[in-house]
Amino acid sequence: MFGGSLSSTVVGCLGILVLHGSVVAQSTSYEGDVRDVQVLRTVEQHRQAWRIWQPVIVQGLKKQHLIVAYGSMLHGKKDMGDIHVMLSTDDGLSWSEPNAIFSHDVLQGDLQFAYANPVLYRAEGQAIIWCFAMRCPIQQRNSEESHLVGAFTADGGRSWTSVELAMHYTGPLILNAPPVAIDRGGIRVFLLPAHRNTLASDPRGSRDQMILSSTSLLEWKLEAFIPQPEEPRVFLHEGNLARGDQEGELRMVMRTANYDDTSLTTSPPRAYSSLSQDGGKTWSVAIPENDLHNAKSKGFYCKTQAGHYLYVYNDGPAQRSLAPGFPFGGRTSLRYKIQMPAGKWLEERTFFDGGIKNSYPSLVEVSPGDFRAVWDSGTAEKPRTHIRFGKIKIQP
Repeated sequence: MFGGSLSSTVVGCLGILVLHGSVVAQSTSYEGDVRDVQVLRTVEQHRQAWRIWQPVIVQGLKKQHLIVAYGSMLHGKKDMGDIHVMLSTDDGLSWSEPNAIFSHDVLQGDLQFAYANPVLYRAEGQAIIWCFAMRCPIQQRNSEESHLVGAFTADGGRSWTSVELAMHYTGPLILNAPPVAIDRGGIRVFLLPAHRNTLASDPRGSRDQMILSSTSLLEWKLEAFIPQPEEPRVFLHEGNLARGDQEGELRMVMRTANYDDTSLTTSPPRAYSSLSQDGGKTWSVAIPENDLHNAKSKGFYCKTQAGHYLYVYNDGPAQRSLAPGFPFGGRTSLRYKIQMPAGKWLEERTFFDGGIKNSYPSLVEVSPGDFRAVWDSGTAEKPRTHIRFGKIKIQP
């Protein structure tokens, strides 16, 4: 049994948002196992943005220290803008005003860029925290022609220094999840999942999930591609990487869509997975995870400190679905499942369901079984108007 009964709990919550000493009460009623839910930011607080999206969270050097990064989507752009960061030193009770890590107003010589999809990462034993993101040519409408950019903080997230990364992979890429560190013969290697979608603008392009590798977090190379199933081909993307059950084993669980028509899901709508047994050098052909729903929306997948696997995802139909009962499409409720090592996935449980839009969860385990979470949220009709934060415990 994990975190109580397998039936979800209806929770009435009064979220409290504290910014520079001001307290804003936000009344929310929801169903789910996440608790202490609050709104960290609203789109109205970003004048240049029409959406705020894709938050990520990492723990600082102390248990009470949390760092959240998220994007504000510029008017006229599909999925690019600025990357902001907020800090809490009291386990989420109060939060700083956001600062920009990457801003489209800061020129690179004569060039202007927007940014997308932040990833926060702190290597074990290091005080430095990294933010990797996508640097997008400002003239593009979407972020599919982006390249990797990085910044680091040495003071817990208060100030950030941008660095030019040494990239041996020169093609476009799209980020989703943080690196995983492994040991190869006494050398620590960082593996970063990414994907590309050059087929969107090039009929001879491709849609591929890949792995980048680095020994320094400064210099990156292409490590491997995740092999496609031959029939039918699947658009594998936004993969999350975790250590497997055996030494040197890695597992990746990926968001999916129809390879040729990304408005369609796989049939049935399932996440796909791939396995490496040599520390990420080679990977098995991706296969469907029959117990894991995915309707074209980023999920979260990790291995917990106790050795379970956790998958948090959107239920329902695909985005922009016109299915009865879903007039505004999917990406509403967030659910989760747990798998014991070498065991089956347990019954679906509710993470958060408030009758509103919710998507793109990101979690960090601050102590065994105790997680902090962020996700982008909205109204019943409009997605990505809020960044939400909450806490959830998963007990063996």
